[in-house]
Amino acid sequence: MGSDCGPGGSQSRAVWCAHVDGWTTLHTNCDQGQRPSNQRNCFRVCDWHKDLYDWKLGAWNECVPVSARTFGAPRQFTCSGGEEGIQTREVGCMLKTDGSPAEDAICEYFEPKPRLEQACLIPCPQDCVVSEYSPWTSCSKTCGTGLRNRVRSVLVPPLFGGAGCPNLTEFQSCKPGPCVGPEGLYSLRVGPWSPCALPPTRTARQAKRRKGKGQGLRERGGVKDPETRELIQKKRTRNRLNRQESPFWDIQVGHQTREVTCIHRNGSTVGRNLCIPRELPLTIQSCVLPKDCQVTEWTDWSSCSKTCVDPESLRGNRTRRRQVIQFPVGEGIECPLLEETESCEPQGGTVPPCASYTWRTTEWSDCRVDLLLSQQDRRRSNMTGLCGGGLQTREVYCVQANAELLKYLNNLKEKDKASRPVENKLCTGPVPNRSQRCQIPCPIDCEVSPWGAWGPCVFENCDDQTGKKGFKLRKRQITNEPTGGPGSCPHLVEAMPCDEPSCYKWQLVSLDQCVPDDGKQCGPGTQLPQVQCINSNGEPVDRSLCSSSAALEPVRCELPCARDCVLSDWTPWSTCSQTCSSKTVEGKQMRTRSILAYNAGEGGSLCPNSSALQEVRNCNEHACIVYHWQTGPWGPCTEDPSTASLNTSAGIRPTGDGQGLCSMGVQTRKVMCVRVNVGQVPPKKCPEGPRPSTMRPCQLPCKKDCIVTPFSDWTECLASCDAGGDAVKRKQSRRRLVIQKPSNGGQECPVVLEEERDCEVPKVCPGFRWKTHKWRKCQLVPWFLRKDTPGAQETCGPGLQTRAVSCRQLDGTQADISECLKSAKAMPTITQRCQLPCQDDCQLTNWSKFSSCTADCVGVRTRKRALIGRSKKKDKCKNTQMYPLSETQYCPCDKYNAQPVGKWSDCILPEGGRAESTAGMKVQGDVKECGQGYRYQAMVCYDQDNRLVETSRCNSHGYIEEACIIPCPSDCKLSEWSNWSRCSKSCGSGVKVRSKWLREKPYNGGRPCPKLDHINQVQVYEVVPCQSDCNQYVWVAEPWSVWKVSNVDLKENCGEGVQTRKVRCMLNTVDGPSEAVEDYLCDPEEMPLGARESRLPCPEDCVLNDWGPWSRCSVPCTRNNSRVRTAYTLRYPGVGRQCPEKSDKESCSLNLNCFNYFYNITDWSTCQLSPNAVCGSGIKTRMLDCVRSDGKSVDIKFCEELRLEKNWLMNVSCTVECPVNCQLSAWSTWSECSQTCGLDGKMRRQRSVVQASQGDGRPCPSQMEQWKPCPVRPCYRWQYSPWSECRVESVVCGHGTRYRNLSCFVSDGSSDGESSMVDEELCGSLELAVNGDKTIILKEACTLPCPGECYLMEWSDWSSCVNICVKGAGVDFVSVQVRSRAVLAQEPENLQLCPDQAWESQPCTGGECYEYKWLSSSRPNSSRPVVWCQRSDGLNVTGGCPAMNPPVDNSSCDPPCLMPKSFCSEAGICMCEEGFTEVLSPAGQLDQCAPIPILEIPTAGDKKGDVKTSRAINPTLPTTIQPGRTGRTWYLQPYGPAKSQRDLRDRGSRTTG
Repeated sequence: MGSDCGPGGSQSRAVWCAHVDGWTTLHTNCDQGQRPSNQRNCFRVCDWHKDLYDWKLGAWNECVPVSARTFGAPRQFTCSGGEEGIQTREVGCMLKTDGSPAEDAICEYFEPKPRLEQACLIPCPQDCVVSEYSPWTSCSKTCGTGLRNRVRSVLVPPLFGGAGCPNLTEFQSCKPGPCVGPEGLYSLRVGPWSPCALPPTRTARQAKRRKGKGQGLRERGGVKDPETRELIQKKRTRNRLNRQESPFWDIQVGHQTREVTCIHRNGSTVGRNLCIPRELPLTIQSCVLPKDCQVTEWTDWSSCSKTCVDPESLRGNRTRRRQVIQFPVGEGIECPLLEETESCEPQGGTVPPCASYTWRTTEWSDCRVDLLLSQQDRRRSNMTGLCGGGLQTREVYCVQANAELLKYLNNLKEKDKASRPVENKLCTGPVPNRSQRCQIPCPIDCEVSPWGAWGPCVFENCDDQTGKKGFKLRKRQITNEPTGGPGSCPHLVEAMPCDEPSCYKWQLVSLDQCVPDDGKQCGPGTQLPQVQCINSNGEPVDRSLCSSSAALEPVRCELPCARDCVLSDWTPWSTCSQTCSSKTVEGKQMRTRSILAYNAGEGGSLCPNSSALQEVRNCNEHACIVYHWQTGPWGPCTEDPSTASLNTSAGIRPTGDGQGLCSMGVQTRKVMCVRVNVGQVPPKKCPEGPRPSTMRPCQLPCKKDCIVTPFSDWTECLASCDAGGDAVKRKQSRRRLVIQKPSNGGQECPVVLEEERDCEVPKVCPGFRWKTHKWRKCQLVPWFLRKDTPGAQETCGPGLQTRAVSCRQLDGTQADISECLKSAKAMPTITQRCQLPCQDDCQLTNWSKFSSCTADCVGVRTRKRALIGRSKKKDKCKNTQMYPLSETQYCPCDKYNAQPVGKWSDCILPEGGRAESTAGMKVQGDVKECGQGYRYQAMVCYDQDNRLVETSRCNSHGYIEEACIIPCPSDCKLSEWSNWSRCSKSCGSGVKVRSKWLREKPYNGGRPCPKLDHINQVQVYEVVPCQSDCNQYVWVAEPWSVWKVSNVDLKENCGEGVQTRKVRCMLNTVDGPSEAVEDYLCDPEEMPLGARESRLPCPEDCVLNDWGPWSRCSVPCTRNNSRVRTAYTLRYPGVGRQCPEKSDKESCSLNLNCFNYFYNITDWSTCQLSPNAVCGSGIKTRMLDCVRSDGKSVDIKFCEELRLEKNWLMNVSCTVECPVNCQLSAWSTWSECSQTCGLDGKMRRQRSVVQASQGDGRPCPSQMEQWKPCPVRPCYRWQYSPWSECRVESVVCGHGTRYRNLSCFVSDGSSDGESSMVDEELCGSLELAVNGDKTIILKEACTLPCPGECYLMEWSDWSSCVNICVKGAGVDFVSVQVRSRAVLAQEPENLQLCPDQAWESQPCTGGECYEYKWLSSSRPNSSRPVVWCQRSDGLNVTGGCPAMNPPVDNSSCDPPCLMPKSFCSEAGICMCEEGFTEVLSPAGQLDQCAPIPILEIPTAGDKKGDVKTSRAINPTLPTTIQPGRTGRTWYLQPYGPAKSQRDLRDRGSRTTG
């Protein structure tokens, strides 16, 4: 890559000479001296240069107004929000290694050049805003001339060139009255204490004396007694602990001094004798020599807490520490942080990858349909045998999932390798579904056809035709194959014993015409039968099989002669009236014939009487005894002994899912012969042929053993201690989950799935505490230093004493001091002031404890002390007002008042639902979701002083509870299914319908109803196709009646006449028409005629029988086709007479006598489920219908005979959506209280949607979170009292001390709640800190000004945080807060000596964006209104409101503005010019315009000591550029040079007074 990349390359270009008009010319025509170069050096950029070069971005320059960059554009006069500007920066390409510049083209090769300028916004100048004045103080003097003042504070500092702050103090002279005596001119002033110093070293004589003293002690005889020696040793050890010999403290007691001077009222120092004689304050005292905290160097960083590699997981932490060598003593510098922590990632190539975690699941539970049932279904349905769509559940648990760890369960062999469950919170991915829909296949019921007709009497076995007994059989077929095969169908064959069986017989097909005997033309004759041989099933077979049966004889008949009576043929025998016969019931058959022509008067044979026109015979004379085989249910599949050895040798293995079929077995069932209506009979009674089998092979399912996970790790034992420091006994548990349940005789699950044990109790409770040792002797300032002090005595006076502090464990054993620094409370003080009493001092014992109270609120208690020694005899000590010896106080009045507070909680059901376990996440089962619960309201307890106390004081457990009801959801309730309607067609395919209607609407979140129609009925219906047998109802006509002749020839009895017959609609069965039904059930078009007119033949006329049926027209129908019908002669005519035509012919006419046929397919039915199914897989069906060309549905056989094509799918699977109720997780455990104390604490718990509702399932409730109040606990906190007045002992002024107390306060935690002081013991468990600040300061130096001095007040409190912004535009510049010091003076003549007022500001967060506006109101007894400026939070301020332009004429103000630096505003009010502030008279008029004092503050980093005024300095934004609103490109930068936040802090620290 070396020679191909980098510098040293060259670029070339073409250069030519061209005319100004653009055409090319010779090079010689151009000036050769001006010819551009056609080649230059270049830098060839390669991809690897990307790591060497990058863009260098300069800082954004000052924001310049856009108008300043536009030539001649005037600057805008007024500023509204901010001024648009532009800022630029330098951007260049550089070499990363040394920052040297490079060609831009190199960096542009990889990345476009960043922009060089951007829009910015210059904020408007912000004037100083100050508060209202405080009330006037009282006069500084009680006589003579003094001053009174009022002050105000700075609320917003001047920013971005805004106007400076006005005077913060206003003075008025005051004269309470003339002084009676001379005014006090002199004051005693106390100076500050000098730094603490060690006294001079002792003289050699003192050292020698001490040395001699020590030797004398050592020379004393030693103690030989061992017990005494041991006692002495213990005492020495104890004394050594009490001495300050710890290496952490080097305490040296020194001394410090101060001066006391006398000063004149004008500030000059004069002789002390001029001050009024009084007792002088201390000028020397003991002190602790200050020592700064000293610490060791940092230790090396600890190893990273994260010990594995995984970029996606959280980073680890590492720490380093340092130890304290010397603790701070006195006013020494406090210790810095002793521990540092930073985030880290483990380094090194051998770091293992982090453990990853993933979800695992147990096997799915059995599919359950009952979970989908509505309330209505649960109450009324049989819960057994449910099938169809259902739900199945499983548990989810978390395991470690690294590849090298144990693999998840795959097959039976790995049952011991199931992963160990871990805490669920370690898994972060989506939780697998804990429920899913499933399907239980619905058993298909067996459906059979109606019984067929009884067959002939046949031998049981036609191959063995011995015996004279046989059976008549009738059969039915399976129309719907059931689940599990035909074994569950009812019997399909019934047998009836009969006599004279035969397997084959002759069947009469037809009879030939009657042939008269002896060749005569008429008279008796015979008819030859035409027969065929049929078997027992009625099927034609070879004629030879009937050779053993007697052939049918010719039938005798009679052919009428010309004058004979003519009868019709016999009708076929009617259906037998009974299927069998008994003692009381016999079967009968009947046939009839009718008279077609009467005989002549003489010579012809007579017509028979009417009884001879019909015949009756017995039929089905066999007894009503019916037998059939009956089967029991198949037994369980058991191992077949005959194949057991084969299975073992074959080694059949199960499939991977454990559901495989392992070996073959057998099932058996009971088979018995049953007589109908009687019961079991011997097997010989039933025919052997249709006997069912009693055994069948089956497949044995594999055994499944229970599989459980290993036990999880034991839960953590967290050591905890009670208030007494004793360890609390706790338990730890572990659990395992069943991930596969046993089946088919597999190994059962273990009984113990969860174990619990006691945690090991720690010998020592974890925790550390400070132990303080005895105070050492009070150390006085050395006598040689204080002997010149008036009133000092050598052996008494004020001093200092120290003590040792050590770190202990809670059981008292020694611990390293760093442990207490980390976890114990604040370290106790190790020094304190002390007093060694002098002889003249009164010495008293300490106060005793208060006596006990006999009764609260009514009694008193006392405590006492006594004088000691010589004090008992001193009169001044006996003064009980100065030295009281007893104190009495009322007994505490402990009266408590309980009252409810806050709102009622949600209604919460009693605990008892199943909570989520740590090792497995379960789906909510039948957890109670409604019914009676309780709601809670917090109770608060107050004492007699209305202070919050623990609720136990009011004998309350913290709540009042009230029963409540969570209404149970009620599902939509429908009626039962109606009956099926009749099939919509009586012939062919129609539909039948059933429906439900609404009984009760849902409420309280129950299952919704299906869609309602316009009359509020539920559109729930089922439509299924139905098939009506076209031959179900048939017309049956009785024989024709006797002729009724119209023109009766009594001799001939012939001519025109009428015959009638009765036609009835009858139900058709396999045995023929059985019973009459309503006529509308039969097809009216098919109804036979009930009457006919015809001519009754006369004697000698030809007589024909009735016309036969019409022949069928050939399909398709055309006019060329025709159909015929025929008749034959029953009586030949006499001489000279002819017979009519014996055949009749007519053309085939479409839709009259000829029809085409085609299939019609019905619509799909609704999705049909099993009766025991709620939802899931079903089937939709449709049917074929045969339709005639005139649109009429006819029997399907018409289409089948034509063999029309049928390509339709008649059944298709479908799905009915399951109504899955919303499934929720169990409630989580209650959260920690939202507040550690106070009235408003809440505990919450959540639940989540495990399975959203589907279909018409019950929807999810809206309440996914519940809350209840926490027990009210008082909020205790440490709080400072206000600072005391500056105390300078017994003198008037000078350097003193002010104090404040640290007290325990209680409140109710609300923002507006008042705090009350309580006993400090109640804050004992709190860290000693005020508002998070652990540095407790209870005293500080202060200065009490002497009369005549002018001085700065203490700093005001920090103002509220103010955001300098553009209201409504969302543009924020800076948030700032400010505090100020006003000037105070006591003498009017010293005002010129006053220091300048001061203010300091600091950045803050969360500032409020305010607006300012002028307000006015009428002034009583004046026409001029009062005008003032008000901030949007309602605070009246000075500054901030827009400037008022002064009017041209001052005469509009009344009175006119005559004061210097004043002008008349637009509102007609005298106001002061910029830089001056208004001083008003008591009447509210402008009295003078006072100049605003200017505070000189050196600027940060200004080495020359230049000063700037407080009006000229702008606190600015941090140096980081802050973008503005989204969607705009403004970048905010202060107008003028950029300054950092440090400028603000520096200003405060350098503010001068």
